[in-house]
Amino acid sequence: MFEYPEYHPEFFTATILEWKKLLQPEKYKRIVINSLLFLVQDNRAIVNAFVIMDSHIHLIWQAKAGHTPNELQHSFLKYTAQQIKFDLQKNHPAVLERFKVKAKDREYQFWERDALGVELYNESVFVQKLHYIHYNPVTAGISVLPEEYKYSSARFYEFGVDDFGFLTHYKG
Repeated sequence: MFEYPEYHPEFFTATILEWKKLLQPEKYKRIVINSLLFLVQDNRAIVNAFVIMDSHIHLIWQAKAGHTPNELQHSFLKYTAQQIKFDLQKNHPAVLERFKVKAKDREYQFWERDALGVELYNESVFVQKLHYIHYNPVTAGISVLPEEYKYSSARFYEFGVDDFGFLTHYKG
């Protein structure tokens, strides 16, 4: 029997603390990709689109039945922060110190609080956000064409190539 999702797809944006370029190294982009792959393989999420920039990410994703958008966000942000922290502790302790915060619940903070999640109720808004995501590297001057940027789903939509193993086309 087919299960209908409980939630609409969501446009999600998460920003690194103070817009620092923490995601510039490829190894941290891989942490983001591996986390998304896990969420899809663990049957928690559908990922339709993404872009990983040096200081932020944009996604279009959807919580699968039995999961909520808040759970996805929390799990994703917590896991990626922990993995980045472990690498910084081991390999870049001076960089880690730039993320030290005076908070009761944590010593370090990598993601800004209150990440943006907006439900996408119709196809026209979905497509507008999809284009926004894919043109982010072009607008930033990183690439001329969206599909030239490696850490994006633009190639998937342009050529049908899923280099990451977790994407689902929004048209099915």
